[in-house]
Formats: sequence, structure tokens, C-alpha cells
Amino acid sequence: MATSQATQSFVPVKEVRNGIILLKEGGYRGVLMCSSVNFALKSEDEQRGIIGGFQNFLNTLDFSIQIVVHSRKMDIRPYLTLLADRESGQGTELMKIQVREYIQFVKGFADAANIMTKMFYIVVPYSPPAISAVKSVIPFLQKSTPNAPAGFTDSFDEHRIQLEQRMSLVASGISGCGVRAAALGTEEVIELLYRSFNLGELESPIHAQK
Repeated sequence: MATSQATQSFVPVKEVRNGIILLKEGGYRGVLMCSSVNFALKSEDEQRGIIGGFQNFLNTLDFSIQIVVHSRKMDIRPYLTLLADRESGQGTELMKIQVREYIQFVKGFADAANIMTKMFYIVVPYSPPAISAVKSVIPFLQKSTPNAPAGFTDSFDEHRIQLEQRMSLVASGISGCGVRAAALGTEEVIELLYRSFNLGELESPIHAQK
């Protein structure tokens, strides 16, 4: 128990409420999951347009953002389960053998190639006026300070509205680059935080709430 408490003292998160991260020092963080753009396959004109759109996006911001990239091994287990279900439904033994051989091929290819997938996030901060900026502890969180400001809990809705306005601005701005962004819900944020502190467990997918 003592070890657990000592570990938790390094985690700057107080709680996650309505998809919003509340930090121990009183700050707020919202997380947007972003789609990707295959820049290399774009024409030169399209590439210039994407770069220009991203420049315009950055110029519209009057607050900092943090871009987080998670790389993890692709989880093919759902696909293999689907194939196994299809195998039992085949009408002939020959077709069942072919499905089994294909399953073994997919397993072998995935193990040999070590296929990775990347997830992209933008973390949007909001600090109430009484909170001063502090140094980062991990790419999208801040170190905690001993005492949160008075009225921290009571003013949650007011500060949440301010943060959500910032998140809407970011999502609208990044769309100019051809990137879609959606806010993570509470469960997705908790999963992302867990994986950030447990880097060896990156297989489970995150699905943004619609």
C-alpha cells in the first residue's frame, strides 16, 4: 500500500469529470483525438495547402496546445475472431481448410512484421486566472502544486465551458488542414492516461465518443 501511495503522488491528475482532466494544481485539460493525413501521397499544391492551413491554424491560437502521438502494436485479435467465426460457417471442408490457412498466414505476418498503428491527440489546456503556469511532467500534463485554489470544485462548470470553447476553436482550426478532431469522453481519457503511465500496455484501441 505504501508503494501505491508513493506512485500516485507523482500522478498530477485529481479526477476526470465529463471528459475533462482536472489537475491537482487546479488546471483543466481537454483531449481531442485527431485523424491523420497521408502527406507523402499529396500533390505539391495539396502539400502547400496543408502546410499553409496548419500555419493559419497556429496563428489563430492565443494559448498553447500539446500534440501527443501514441504508437502501439496493432491488435488483430478481433479480425482473427471474425475469421474463426467465418470458418465454422463454411459449407465444405476445403473452404474451412483455406480459411484456417489464411488465419495462420495473418498471424504469422503480424508477428513477423510487428505492425504498428499511431494515434494522434491534441491536448488543450485551460488554467483559471489564479493558477500560474508550471513545468511539464509528461507530454500533456503539469506538475501538481500543494494546494488548489479556493472555489476549484464550485467553478467547474464555468471553467469547463471556457475549455470547451477552446477545444471547439482547435477542432475548427485544424479542419483547415484536412484533419478531423473529436473530443474524448471520460472513459477514453482515463484509458489514455492509464496507457501514458503504463507504456507497455498500448494494444487496446481508443474510440472517441460521437
